[in-house]
Amino acid sequence: MSDHFAPAAGRLAGLAGVAFGWSPDRFWDATPAELAALVAVLAGEDVAPPDAATIRTLQEAFPDG
Repeated sequence: MSDHFAPAAGRLAGLAGVAFGWSPDRFWDATPAELAALVAVLAGEDVAPPDAATIRTLQEAFPDG
């Protein structure tokens, strides 16, 4: 299985760069959930915005300083 990871990850990183304008660093820093949300939007799926609790958690984790 590990023989397939590197080529697949490389293709996915390239697609993320083309589709979302992501640099390689942005791709590798992203979570699978972030990538899945963007793909879902492109696929025409409805993606709900984050709720208030999620926004608070993100604000605490990443304060604007």
